[in-house]
Amino acid sequence: MILVAGSANLDFVVRAPHIPAPGETVLGGEFRTFPGGKGANQAIACARAGNMSTTMLLALGDDAFAVPIEQSLQSAGVRTHVIRVAEQATGTAFIVVSDDAENAITVAPGANNALRAAHLPPLSGFTHLLLQLETPLETVVAYARAARSRGVKVVLNAAPARSLPHDLLSLLDVLVVNEGELASVAGRQGTIAQCLERVDVPCVVVTLGSEGCCARTAGEVTTAQGFKVEPIDTTAAGDTFCGVLVAGLAKNLDLREALRQANAAGALACTRRGAQESIPTHAEVQAFLRNSSMTRTP
Repeated sequence: MILVAGSANLDFVVRAPHIPAPGETVLGGEFRTFPGGKGANQAIACARAGNMSTTMLLALGDDAFAVPIEQSLQSAGVRTHVIRVAEQATGTAFIVVSDDAENAITVAPGANNALRAAHLPPLSGFTHLLLQLETPLETVVAYARAARSRGVKVVLNAAPARSLPHDLLSLLDVLVVNEGELASVAGRQGTIAQCLERVDVPCVVVTLGSEGCCARTAGEVTTAQGFKVEPIDTTAAGDTFCGVLVAGLAKNLDLREALRQANAAGALACTRRGAQESIPTHAEVQAFLRNSSMTRTP
């Protein structure tokens, strides 16, 4: 079983011809709201796309924004451990999605900032704990330490990008980052190989967008090429990748196969709008793998 501890937001999404530059006003198009937040997205990806028993620890306000988030998690089969925070609003995110499927996101954490070390439920029965960085860092460290002490594998998606204390890195079994996040964690600019030299975590997975991903574990590098798709919205692609990767690891899949399945799920998510609504089912991922050949996108 997987425990995801992290953020849950209601996303306010507007489509626009391009991402506004500083000081620029862009006339947008369609506006919709979607349940989101890195933690909730990844929990749904574990359960729906990864077909893995999943529980989520999250904090929500006592407001209407919380309702669609809880409904989305429950409909995906995610068990929830909700901390209700009356004095703060449920987290929100404001997202602009451009016509070329890129996005810009601003998050108001709200109740997510109220998640504390004491809120962690008993870890009996869980094999993996999946964390992100949209909740207080000291809480993330406390959860990782508690999991490590109980023999639960700790996976951190270090997003949004920031430098991390060595105490946290030393508690991780798997670190998942994109290239920018890798540079922040490593504290230097350079090639992926140069940055990886400075990150002391047993397994580091680096996502490369449409190019796929690579992983360094036990001194060896494993690569998995991406799938060519026509992207519509990349909002939850990274979260989908993380959830399916951890589900694969929890099933004891070979790392290369877990990466392949995560790449496929992330690619499928790019072909649909929204965050959690874009996350495919496990059956869809398997059908995509059967019917697609992995090709490196130019």
